[in-house]
Amino acid sequence: MSNFDFDAPTIIRTKRDGGRLSDAAIDWIVQGYTDGQVAPEQMSALLMAIVLRGMDRGEIARWTEAMLNSGDVLDFRDLRSGAEPGKPLPTVGKHSTGGVGDKTTLVLVPVIAACGAAVPKSSGRGLGHTGGTLDKLESIAGFTAELSDQRVREQLCDIGAAIFAAGRLAPADKKLYALRDITGTTESLPLVASSVMSKKLAEGAGALVLDVKVGSGALVKTEAESRELAQTMVEVGEAHGVPTRALLTDMSCPLGATVGNALEVQESLDVLAGGGPPDVVELALRLAAEMLELAGIDDRDPAQTLRDGTAMDRFRRLVAAQGGDLSQPLPIGRCSDTVVAGRSGTMGNIDALQVGLTAWRLGAGRSAPGARVQHGAGVRIHRRPGEPVVAGDVLFTLYTDTPERLGAALGELDGAWTVGDPPEPRPLIIDRITS
Repeated sequence: MSNFDFDAPTIIRTKRDGGRLSDAAIDWIVQGYTDGQVAPEQMSALLMAIVLRGMDRGEIARWTEAMLNSGDVLDFRDLRSGAEPGKPLPTVGKHSTGGVGDKTTLVLVPVIAACGAAVPKSSGRGLGHTGGTLDKLESIAGFTAELSDQRVREQLCDIGAAIFAAGRLAPADKKLYALRDITGTTESLPLVASSVMSKKLAEGAGALVLDVKVGSGALVKTEAESRELAQTMVEVGEAHGVPTRALLTDMSCPLGATVGNALEVQESLDVLAGGGPPDVVELALRLAAEMLELAGIDDRDPAQTLRDGTAMDRFRRLVAAQGGDLSQPLPIGRCSDTVVAGRSGTMGNIDALQVGLTAWRLGAGRSAPGARVQHGAGVRIHRRPGEPVVAGDVLFTLYTDTPERLGAALGELDGAWTVGDPPEPRPLIIDRITS
């Protein structure tokens, strides 16, 4: 295919006007942007056209394939356990489409490792109002996500887990991910599906479980859209020979009681110690059950790993292997403010999107590519929906290192919650999607 066969303005106009992009056009522009031949302004325009016009299943599959083929693809089919040499070690991946307070990966990966499977987990940084696993883990002193392919393999054999930056995996997606974060193009079914599946297929797991969020704090808001996204990703995974299933889970309210990087690490440690918020525990254990079933492990109880400390042990080993020091205190914003209840009653719904944007305004997320996040910024939620509230109770605590951010953050949080009558209960697990 010649560089003169295509040009970015024509491809942009094709999608802007509702046309279908050919396989060759998709290959050309994804590779061109990865190589720096297509300008960020041009790719931004195309991304917005995709947001507005969408893609069909064929376009999504090809966009995924183009990003997958832009870098390395790991293969762990020959993986063997370090503890039992010669024994095949099943691998299973997990991915969440992003939410507010979603720290499940930090719990789930060590749980699965403690149950006898291995989890090669490439993770990303924050995207828009949603938190990123790498930003959270990097709030631990010394932790690095930059692992060589060989180091990933060694950790999987020794510990059963590695959480790493995608690096050479789907580099096209890495560039597009950062661009979507700052151009208002995160909430697009085709772009979410192709982003997720290009990374997941590249990381080489033998099976995959997806946590597809539904609600205000999700990248895709409605249940119908989230169901379509889940079905699309399951089909893409199965088409590549990777058994894949998905859970639709609620993200209308933040998950757990903290939103922010170091705050969520501490909450994950609470769960691994056998405590923590019930919704975080419930979701982690349900996802663990799905992952263990796909991995062919039916004789281990994931809940037991939280009770007996084996999951905590795996997490500590994982952090230490990647340079982290959990003996150092986790950072917390040096400036804080609180929101208190003006009346007594019952805590009503808490809007996940507004809480996520509040944490972002406090400094927990980015407004420019490559910007530093504040690891100690975030929101602590003191009353969960349905809990009793007395006038004067502290409902939220906000943390930041930059006090000038507090005004905008408090304004963002205003109207995100109510105190009054009990809210309508919502299930955390909405549905299960299989091929």
